[in-house]
Amino acid sequence: MHIELDDLSRPEIHALLEEHLRNMYELSPPECVFALDLDRLRQPDISFWSVWEGPQLLGCGALKELDGKHGEIKSMRTPKSTRRQGAGRAVLAHIIATARSRGYERLSLETGSVEAFRPAWQLYASAGFVECGPFGDYAADPFSKFMTLQLR
Repeated sequence: MHIELDDLSRPEIHALLEEHLRNMYELSPPECVFALDLDRLRQPDISFWSVWEGPQLLGCGALKELDGKHGEIKSMRTPKSTRRQGAGRAVLAHIIATARSRGYERLSLETGSVEAFRPAWQLYASAGFVECGPFGDYAADPFSKFMTLQLR
């Protein structure tokens, strides 16, 4: 398994992000979906990584810089067919290490609050994330759960 900085050009990435967006809209009302599409992931304040086992895409994740001390995890996803192989944990560890190397003091995320997101909550909690209130431009809503990790 290897993780690489990705330019979002490959069809496998497009398909995974389409699956991600489709699933988010199935689980939450449109106004409560904060997942990013390809164009929004290509912004200069976002780094995007993909996880591969040979030619097979196992997952992805992104890091958005909110300010010089605070980053946000975006677009964490593993394809349904390849879950439970460690790709999510690997890309999360990579994002945390990158945030630390950039000097961030805090790393936060927004995820869904319905039961289908329980595996994500458990993954983030196992890495030390704790629930928090809204951050950045987010507002409290019943479909969002906010988590943060102090890095310093």
